[in-house]
Amino acid sequence: MRVVVDQDRCEGHSKCTEIASQLFEVRDDDLSHVLIDSPGEELREQAERAVRMCPRQAISIEVD
Repeated sequence: MRVVVDQDRCEGHSKCTEIASQLFEVRDDDLSHVLIDSPGEELREQAERAVRMCPRQAISIEVD
């Protein structure tokens, strides 16, 4: 699994960091960035929830 943030769609609402702070952070550019590109299965549920809750649908999960 690979987690990706589309920087063109992200508006820095920080929903992903509220849901999965170990996977995402909002940086000085006010955009969300992935901290762990390929998280383990133990973080799958949080990653999937971040995808669902993103108001701009900027987060996606790619299957390896």
